[in-house]
Amino acid sequence: MKSVQPISRRTLLRGMGVALALPWMEAMSPSTSLITNMAAAAKPVVGAGRAPVRMAFLYVPNGMHMPDWTPAGNSETDFQLKPILRPLKDFRDKLTVLSGLSLDGAFAHGDGGGDHARSVASFLTGAHPKKTHGSDIRNGISVDQVAAERIGHLTRLKSLELGAEESSTGGQCDTGYSCLYTSNISWRTERSPLSKEVNPAAVFERLFGAEKGGGVDTRSMTAKARGRKSILDFVNQEAKSLHNNLGTQDRRKLDEYLYAVRDIERRLANSDKLDAPETDLESFHRPVGVPQKFDEHIKLLMDMMVLAFQTDSTRVASFMFANAGSNRSYRNLSISDGHHNISHHGNAREKQQKISKINTFHVTLLKHFLESLDSVDEGHGSLLDNCMVMYGSGIADGNSHNHKDLPIALFGNGGGTIKSGRHIRLRSGTPLTNLYCSMLERVGAPVKKFSDSNGVINELRG
Repeated sequence: MKSVQPISRRTLLRGMGVALALPWMEAMSPSTSLITNMAAAAKPVVGAGRAPVRMAFLYVPNGMHMPDWTPAGNSETDFQLKPILRPLKDFRDKLTVLSGLSLDGAFAHGDGGGDHARSVASFLTGAHPKKTHGSDIRNGISVDQVAAERIGHLTRLKSLELGAEESSTGGQCDTGYSCLYTSNISWRTERSPLSKEVNPAAVFERLFGAEKGGGVDTRSMTAKARGRKSILDFVNQEAKSLHNNLGTQDRRKLDEYLYAVRDIERRLANSDKLDAPETDLESFHRPVGVPQKFDEHIKLLMDMMVLAFQTDSTRVASFMFANAGSNRSYRNLSISDGHHNISHHGNAREKQQKISKINTFHVTLLKHFLESLDSVDEGHGSLLDNCMVMYGSGIADGNSHNHKDLPIALFGNGGGTIKSGRHIRLRSGTPLTNLYCSMLERVGAPVKKFSDSNGVINELRG
């Protein structure tokens, strides 16, 4: 029998200015490895030898057509998916729909209009953003950054902040609210939002560029691009050496992972050629390297998150499908009206059908993310099993700008700590931040209280 060489969880394949992190392998488990990084991972609830728990927060704008979102049926486990969530029927057993959650910080509280700005700014903070002038902004620390500060030292990157539309640097966007509020869900401090990265190529370089003095060696990455070489060309020798010292299952995992990296490289190379804006997106700033097609852009960024989680480059990520009040049209769905405009449907059936169609399209993109996560084997389940992927919006019905009984769904099992496959009906008005306290506990960053929380969601355990 071949002797399997133990390896560290932090092993990198290096060469010519690039560093390729590895996915979780059996040779990294404490029973095999001499270096037990997992044992130090934030007192994990996942158990010895298991991969760590990751968390991702995905935000969609303009609310949801709630009649087509909320599952039918009175039973917690025997429920029927409505049209918006129906594309995810294959993930029903890894889905937890949470009804009754409220985002108090998004309500006006005497500040007048600005529901879209507040719904984004408070989505992960739970705080009520202050309507101030100029650069005098004030919000709260977001849940992803609470986790990043507590467990970020265990990974190469504390967190990832991604999105399809760029973060603003200032200005007024929504009834006197700063554009910083409308375009950022991640806040490091109450005055410091974390801008999103929208360019998949930049994310790729951040994940796989060799670090020099804390930054990416962009000169090496640029040289690689000029030479039209794959990152795998630079680490090929080390990859072959590692391959020869792995067991059969780990060899397969390594091969699948390297194939996924190469596939993303090919897609990035193709997107570099697509720099002409679409006619219906003339006002949408598109950096070089970003695909023209919205769905391909979203999928590439999602695949970056998968690689980041798979290689334990980070355990915390946030993602915005679009900024607050996005008025993007969806010509691929034969919808020429702006998303925000039709969200104010006035109970018109035709507009409600269009909103539902857009909501469903977003969910089909989420499905790509879930499929990618679930395809990665981590020994004690899939990568999705070891994740908590929260999906939803800070607005329920876009027509009424309501922030109560929000559309919130959680995917994954949190390393075996969440009993999924359920529709949990919480008391209406339950703080959304209670869910965040429950998630922080599961990634090894427990808090007694977060923002306006008044407890945890015990129902997640079943």
